[in-house]
Amino acid sequence: MASKPLMTERPLLFLDVDGPLIPFRARRDERRSGDEETGNPLLGRLEPADGRRLLELGCRLVWATTWMAEANDVVAPRLGLPALPVVEWPDEDDVPMRGMHWKTAFLTRWADGRPFVWLDDEIGEADRRWVAGRHPGPALLHRVDPAAGLTEADFAAVRRWEPRSR
Repeated sequence: MASKPLMTERPLLFLDVDGPLIPFRARRDERRSGDEETGNPLLGRLEPADGRRLLELGCRLVWATTWMAEANDVVAPRLGLPALPVVEWPDEDDVPMRGMHWKTAFLTRWADGRPFVWLDDEIGEADRRWVAGRHPGPALLHRVDPAAGLTEADFAAVRRWEPRSR
């Protein structure tokens, strides 16, 4: 069982890449081209200001993406982020509860009772219920619209969240 988290501890912020940082639809003001070096044309959809805005949230940022360590090599520099810890996904074939995201149980274990925010485009009510029933600390599971990517409304939701409220 996880130890009781210190409420003075900065919350973790688990961050997905595809959807939240690289939206599925082009941004209205998209002027950046794709990336010749990686061959990924969607990297032009990254919003460089998102890095600063994420750092300003005061959380401990952690990559929670299938990009894994590549997020530090390819995404972080384009957002002005330092190298971040990376969640290493297990090679388990556990089937999640119906309607629950495959990342949910693992991220909850990774948090180990610490307060956390999870920004992903595939979070649903089943994930929220599961975490509420099994995580002893406060948690905000915030679904980002994958068509738009992170918006001011998403950042505002994290800023409004009070990790000591649970």
